[in-house]
Amino acid sequence: QMQLEESGGGLVQAGGSLRLSCAASGGTVSDYAVGWFRQAPGMEREFVAAIDRSGSKTIYAENVEGRFTISKGNAKTRVYLQMNALKTEDTAVYYCAARWSPSYYRGITDYDNWGQGTQVTVSP
Repeated sequence: QMQLEESGGGLVQAGGSLRLSCAASGGTVSDYAVGWFRQAPGMEREFVAAIDRSGSKTIYAENVEGRFTISKGNAKTRVYLQMNALKTEDTAVYYCAARWSPSYYRGITDYDNWGQGTQVTVSP
């Protein structure tokens, strides 16, 4: 089973940018649909963005559309989430998830491989 590990989180001021990375081992992300989710304290985990197996189709949550970009790396072992114009409400633990499928999905239960998460904190 493929394992995922997120990195790139940290503390940034509002308006700044971060790029999260999701590294895969035991498989290549080119074979998987991959999603990013986030969970703020006291809140349920929510969908952020997803990309299909080919890397050509993406979908985003409304509250990040136009600010975040999901992409697959050329080496086929990483998926990125570029986050620009960050807001304090983007503060959360960010998780990547994968499913061996050609399509992409918004639902938490649609994915069966999950990373441990990386903390993103956006200060005012």
